[in-house]
Amino acid sequence: MKRTVKDLNVNGKKVLVRVDFNVPIKNGVITDDNRIKAAVPTLSYLLENGAKVIAFSHLGKVKTEEDRASKTLAPVAVRLSEVLGKEVKFVPETRGVELEKAISELNDGEILMFENTRFEDLDGKKESKNDPELGKYWASLGDMYVNDAFGTAHRAHASNVGIASNTKDTALGFLVGKEVEFLGKAVNNPERPYVAILGGAKVSDKIEIIDNLIAKADKILIGGGMMFTFLKAKGLNVGKSLLEEDKIEVAKEIIEKAAAKGVKLVLPIDTITAKEFKNDTAFETKSVDGLADDDMGLDIGAKTIELFENELEGAKTVVWNGPMGVFEMSNFAKGTIGVCEAIAKLENAITVIGGGDSAAAAIQLGYSDKFSHISTGGGASLEYLGGKKLPGVEAISNKSCGCK
Repeated sequence: MKRTVKDLNVNGKKVLVRVDFNVPIKNGVITDDNRIKAAVPTLSYLLENGAKVIAFSHLGKVKTEEDRASKTLAPVAVRLSEVLGKEVKFVPETRGVELEKAISELNDGEILMFENTRFEDLDGKKESKNDPELGKYWASLGDMYVNDAFGTAHRAHASNVGIASNTKDTALGFLVGKEVEFLGKAVNNPERPYVAILGGAKVSDKIEIIDNLIAKADKILIGGGMMFTFLKAKGLNVGKSLLEEDKIEVAKEIIEKAAAKGVKLVLPIDTITAKEFKNDTAFETKSVDGLADDDMGLDIGAKTIELFENELEGAKTVVWNGPMGVFEMSNFAKGTIGVCEAIAKLENAITVIGGGDSAAAAIQLGYSDKFSHISTGGGASLEYLGGKKLPGVEAISNKSCGCK
C-alpha cells in the first residue's frame, strides 16, 4: 500500500502538492470548479497541520508563447483562495529567484501556487517528457511531496514522477488515495456479481480495459458508438453508424473470449437512429437488426435501457465508463440518462464511474451523491481499470518500508 498524506509529519515542512486544476476557463472565467473543490480536503489538512504548502498544476497544452495568456493559473489561484477561505499567494513563474524567495518567506499554515507546469513545455517539453533536471529542481523547493492529481497519474511527468524520484518523503493525497482504493477494489477484489458498462465512441479506446474486464467481470454491457463495431462483428448492417472497420476482427475476438470465459457480453437490441448527425433532425427507434443503409445510430433505445436495468439487478459492483449515445445532443442523451438512473437506484452496491463524459453526466443530472465514487481522471481511470500501473502512483513511497 502507498503512503497517504496522514503518514507524513508535515508540521513546519515545505510540502509540494501536485493538484489537478486543469479546469475550463472562458474569457478568464472558470466555468467548472469541481477539480478545485476536490483538492480542498488535502490542502486544508496540510494547512491545518502546520505545513507550508506549495501547490502546482498543469492547465491545458502549452505549445506557443501566445498560450501563456490564456493558460495562466492566475484565475485558478483566486478561486482556490475563495474556496479555501484563505489567501493563496500566486507566483507567475515555474522556476527562479521570485519563486524561491516566495517559498522561503512562507509561514507554517500558508499556501502559495506557482504557474502552469506546462509552460516548461515551450522549451523541449521538459514537463511532459519528465526532464530529469526539472524534476530535481522542483523537488529542491520542498521537503515533502504529495500527489493529489489523479488525472495525470498515468503519465510520467516532471511534476509527478520527476519530483517523487528526487524526494525522500512522498505520499498520496486524499483524492488520489480514494481513487486507488475504489478503482483498486473494482480491479482486484470486486464484490460479485460484478457488472461493467462501457460506452463511448471507439472500441480502440477500450480494448485493454475490455480484455482486463473479461478476466474480472461477470457481465459486460456495451453501448455508445462502439456498439456498432460489435454489431457489425455479429453480421448486422449498421448503416452510416460509427464503425471502426479495422477493429471488427478485434470485436469478434472479444465476443469469443467472453463466451469462453463465461462472461455475459450484452449488446443493445435497439437504437435511436437519424439520417444526419445533428440534434434538430428527425429520429426514430429501430431494432438493431433492422437498420437501413442510410440510418445512423446515435443512442441506445428504450428496450435496451430496460434490458440493461434488468442485467444490473442484484449487482454488487458496477463500473461505468463512457456515454451510451451522443450525450451532448439532448435528443440522443436518453440512453446515458437511463443508465445513470439505473445505477443510481442500486442498493448495497459499490458503484464507480471511470471519469470522462459519464462522470459529467452523473454530476449534471444531480446523481453524484448516489455513486460510491466518481473518478476525476478519465485516461488514468481507464488505464487503471485496464490493469496498467500508473507511474504517478507507483513513484510514491510504500507504507510498509518507506521505500520507493
